[in-house]
Amino acid sequence: MTVDYRRLLLDMFQAAVNAAAPARCVPAHLPPRPKGRTIVVGAGKAAASMAAAVEAHWNGPLEGLVVTRYGHGAPCRYIEVIEASHPVPDAAGSRAARRILDRVSGLTADDLVLVLISGGGSALLALPADGVTLADKQVVSRALLKCGADITEMNTVRKHLSAIKGGRLAIAAAPARVATLAISDVPGDDLSVIASGPTVPDNSTRAEALAVLTKYGIEIPASVAMHLNDAASETPTPDDPRFANVTNRLVASPQKSLEAAAKVARDAGLASVILGNAIEGEARDVGLVHAGIARQCGDWGQPLEIPCALISGGETTVTVRGNGRGGRNAEFLLGLGIATDCRNGIWALAADTDGIDGSEDNAGAILTPDTLHRAKLADIDVKTRLADNDAYTLFAALDDLVMTGPTLTNVNDFRAILITKRN
Repeated sequence: MTVDYRRLLLDMFQAAVNAAAPARCVPAHLPPRPKGRTIVVGAGKAAASMAAAVEAHWNGPLEGLVVTRYGHGAPCRYIEVIEASHPVPDAAGSRAARRILDRVSGLTADDLVLVLISGGGSALLALPADGVTLADKQVVSRALLKCGADITEMNTVRKHLSAIKGGRLAIAAAPARVATLAISDVPGDDLSVIASGPTVPDNSTRAEALAVLTKYGIEIPASVAMHLNDAASETPTPDDPRFANVTNRLVASPQKSLEAAAKVARDAGLASVILGNAIEGEARDVGLVHAGIARQCGDWGQPLEIPCALISGGETTVTVRGNGRGGRNAEFLLGLGIATDCRNGIWALAADTDGIDGSEDNAGAILTPDTLHRAKLADIDVKTRLADNDAYTLFAALDDLVMTGPTLTNVNDFRAILITKRN
């Protein structure tokens, strides 16, 4: 049987996305209807589609407001949907966050605040702490995105510069019952890190936030330094009694999506292994490590005999040193392709399950056994492109970008490598 490996990769990616679709994963986790009001609020790339899933299955009146990334909206009748900027926050996100905080204030113990959280929510809930301006937060956000900080480090800083993240949304909603449904986009599925945990008590400290900024040599505005040196910037901790009426539940995770993709590979006759759902590191370096495992399969049949599939998830980072168009998934693939040097009939796909690779318009890209050969024929120096963080341009020239548009969910990056022959 001849296998269309390009089609198989795309089918595996779609299965991963479908496993985290809000219409599929939200309804079973809805809380009981309260005696009082139901206020729905939320933030993230999946917030609007989560809100639509709630409306389709909720038995009773509800109202509310969610904020999502531009282009990620979904039609809702009772829940207002606002679009704002990601990954650098803007005024629309700041206004939406203020309105969300206002919506949950002044409630009673009979009321329910249903909070819908997904990846991207940290940038979208851009309500600066007192004394910190939106412009200040934008400066810090841009620097964190360029320096190679991982998501936990970035959100440690974000939580301590916010009036709503790091558990503060739940504190504002007390004494109402707070039920959070979260779609994880972070390695390890730490609820306090997803969207900077607006309803989750926080164990990180302002000292750790300052340490992150120092580690990467980030110059911060004077107002940010003053705020982080003030004890008022500390986030509420797990022993705060106002969390007594708060529940946080994970409804979709990277692991479930990887398992769905692995089943597609097995159904096509390929042995498959999930290398990990929380792999982090510099994108090109992660590509190098994956290349070593792929070569071991192709050359020695370890840990799997060919044809086989290596599947992984997580969130890599890119330290921007060049001037090209990148995206961490495209950069991972280019690093993988150079390291494997077209051995073992390797096909691979790497893409962000939200449909956007970083800040580009593609979800990711596909690597084929002849990628390097086609690049050479097109007079493209692949190593120069990698050095310039310009993987997007290379895959665009070869017509190998994966373009899905917003998927309206987000369980982080998806990577699949197919090893199809022995050298």
